[in-house]
Amino acid sequence: MRTTLPDRPGALAVLARHCGEAGVNILGLQIFPGIEAVTDELVLRTPDGWTTADTAALVEGAGGVAVSAAPCTEAALVDQPTRYVQAARTVLAQPASFPEVVAALFDAEADPEPHALTPVQDVMDMTVGDVQVQVRRTAPFTATEHARGASMADLVSDVLARARADESAAVAPVAGRRLGGGAAPSFEHDGDVVRAVVDGTVVGAAALRAEVEPGVREVRLRVDAAWQRRGIGTRLLVEVTRLAGASGAGEVLLTTRADNQAVLPMVLAAGLKGRIRMAADVLTVRVPVRDLRPSRS
Repeated sequence: MRTTLPDRPGALAVLARHCGEAGVNILGLQIFPGIEAVTDELVLRTPDGWTTADTAALVEGAGGVAVSAAPCTEAALVDQPTRYVQAARTVLAQPASFPEVVAALFDAEADPEPHALTPVQDVMDMTVGDVQVQVRRTAPFTATEHARGASMADLVSDVLARARADESAAVAPVAGRRLGGGAAPSFEHDGDVVRAVVDGTVVGAAALRAEVEPGVREVRLRVDAAWQRRGIGTRLLVEVTRLAGASGAGEVLLTTRADNQAVLPMVLAAGLKGRIRMAADVLTVRVPVRDLRPSRS
């Protein structure tokens, strides 16, 4: 349960007294300080038969405002610093898991289904490189949580930047040697398809598909395993988004597995501004393309 209390001595004591008199046990407490008011998050054990409405009425009677309550499990009692350390370890190991991890961290949703409370949900925007990540929930995000979210996003940005630097060093050609030991790839346009070709062999392709919604075209992109991690996917993405912009589309949509670790670094390396969301086992990236134009190799 969350509530905002006036920032004055004894405000929390009044709430604790009301809880005690009603037989409600406070199991956990987290405080988010503010300038004129304080947001308190409490884990409560209520008597049998209590509803969230009963709990909200109790807290409001103790002076709380902006009350939100929802059932939870014992997992809500996990030490908060421990949760953040575990989340940081997860995104360090798998940066593309950031939307899902940060949503769980803030008890939010990375890609919520529309429902009655959608219009009143609060939104937290975080930026990883030029990729925007959004999470939503009914309870308002505090200034402290916005700062924590920004710090987590900065962590992911740093990890991906270092990974790109390491990959660039690893695949940098030595004097007199070209990628793959053969010709450097050329990029050929054929209608709604861009292909990466090496010595007459197609090693990667990106294709514009039909609109999935007005003004939004789906992109299918693949690079042969032997030619991955060499910037080909990034170049294909740049070319196909420019092609989509010239066709009149406003956005392109990429859909892949949630565990695909190549997508987020590829979008960042392309210098494109996108919005990434994760739902269940599906990762989607939307990239605005209206002002882009195709280039030809």
